[in-house]
Amino acid sequence: MFAQIVSAISGFMYSYLLIVILLGAGIWFTFRTKFVQFRMFRESIRVVTEKPEQEGGVSSFQALMVSTASRVGTGNIVGIATAVCLGGYGAVFWMWLIAIVGGASAFIESTLAQIYKRRHPDGGSYGGPAYYIEAALHSRPLALLFAVSMTLTYAGGFNMLASYNLQSTFSVYSFYNPEVTPWVIGAILAVLVGYCLMGGGKRIVKATSTLVPVMGVIYVAVALIVILTHITLLPGVLGRIFTEAFDVTAIFSGFTGSCVMFGIKRGLFSNEAGVGSAPNAAAAAEVSHPVKQGLVQMLSVFIDTLLLCSCTAFMCLCSGVEPSAELAGAPYVQAALSNALGQVGPIFITVSMVLFAFTTLLGNFYYVDNLLIYILKKIPSKTFMLCFRIVASAVIFVGAGLSMGLVWDLADVLMGVMAIINIPVICILGGPVVRALADYTAQRKEGKNPVFKASTVGLKEKTDYWN
Repeated sequence: MFAQIVSAISGFMYSYLLIVILLGAGIWFTFRTKFVQFRMFRESIRVVTEKPEQEGGVSSFQALMVSTASRVGTGNIVGIATAVCLGGYGAVFWMWLIAIVGGASAFIESTLAQIYKRRHPDGGSYGGPAYYIEAALHSRPLALLFAVSMTLTYAGGFNMLASYNLQSTFSVYSFYNPEVTPWVIGAILAVLVGYCLMGGGKRIVKATSTLVPVMGVIYVAVALIVILTHITLLPGVLGRIFTEAFDVTAIFSGFTGSCVMFGIKRGLFSNEAGVGSAPNAAAAAEVSHPVKQGLVQMLSVFIDTLLLCSCTAFMCLCSGVEPSAELAGAPYVQAALSNALGQVGPIFITVSMVLFAFTTLLGNFYYVDNLLIYILKKIPSKTFMLCFRIVASAVIFVGAGLSMGLVWDLADVLMGVMAIINIPVICILGGPVVRALADYTAQRKEGKNPVFKASTVGLKEKTDYWN
């Protein structure tokens, strides 16, 4: 019954509410910023390489890596496979569209986080939607609601899903017992994550953090190999993506299972544009102008969806294995790689998933730690954090043994609540960001390294920085 209720809520949110909000806000910001995701794309690449303003500060590149680490994970592999199996080829097009228009939303929310960021007593900065909601709208209850929803999303929904997705990749092996194996893998994963969160396992964290970027490059390379070795199938795949994306009869005859809904669901889950997660990382960067970090986080959306998610989509669809509801999720990726690369394919996906899932689980707690400080108005005690991390590890264990439909729907609903709060807020507060963008482009035309002052956007002495 609980699964049915969550599924019904998810269906309503993504069939009606979020499609209007996400696409509407993305298109609105695209026009307000004069197509910032296109005209400033080269500039976004340039600012990524800039060094922080202060010695030892968080650079734009480091903030990009934190947000990308959270975005890149099991959703890039299993999520996309689920979308094409349940929504069809056309889901890929809608995934691309939500990333392209979502790039403008990502720019707005991350620039806002920079404008309203707080100064940490020990040096550095911090912030995010909870902070700009309270600072600009003067509504702590709404900010608190966002902080709680994000905590539940990242410590609960997303971590349960990552755990489930990881164990599901083992379903192709002979030793897999659906009654036992998920719980065993969930227990091992929960213990490892708990050990790292308690301060141990520093070598594990360091090793996986080093391996994941390498694995990401290898993953893209393997995808390209599969695509190139099946290049004759590519024109047909592209044709079906665009044909099915606009099959009006199929879409409206069963919208809740259509390519539109699955493309938007999985695209949003993957790139998180407008959800309000990346601004928490963006606020930590030391930059001379808030727009710089907005451009960097906009680039992260494209890296995640237009590069990594597209790699998964084309790798699977060009493998020669037709997607179907029975193969939804990890089994489709495993079947596709097995057909394309033989026995090494499933092993490669399993290793990729282990690394992506583990770093995603740990990366999600980076956001949660900052949110708990906001919720409690102080740094939590060691006893509180110990109890919280034990519960969080238990959630990871439980997630491994739940059904695919429930874990995806739960993650989608929790993430949807974040978007429903954050997107209207950034629509209300978008004015200063648009003015900041105009200030930035004007300074760049004069050949300057843009430097921001809050007074230029009408916020003199209303921020901790920029005065």
